[in-house]
Amino acid sequence: MEPLLSPPDWPRAPVCLPHHLLHLPPEGARVAVAGLVLVRQRPGTAKGVIFVTLEDEFGVCNVVVWQKIYQRFRRAVIAGRLLRVTGRVQRQSGVTHVVAEEVEDISALLDDLVRLHEPTRAADQP
Repeated sequence: MEPLLSPPDWPRAPVCLPHHLLHLPPEGARVAVAGLVLVRQRPGTAKGVIFVTLEDEFGVCNVVVWQKIYQRFRRAVIAGRLLRVTGRVQRQSGVTHVVAEEVEDISALLDDLVRLHEPTRAADQP
């Protein structure tokens, strides 16, 4: 049986700021974050804005996707299970958001993770 992989061996999104460190960059700084999509919200009163909540191993990140960016990255915003978002830090009423400039679907990394652990999963079967 192969040894279990430790977290550093997992596929990782390239050069992303962990969510628990989002308080460090100054307002307006350009950052990249990545995480599993927990929630997508498109309130009728938001004038086409989509709110996405991402989660990494350290916490959650609120992402604001304006209509123009949504049109450019529609497929990733709608279908992505794991996203990498590059954008600007915005703080409002004590809440930190990342205002998206680019959205990349990196869900393939999840598929890689499953493939890495298939021998382990097979060993769990009776």
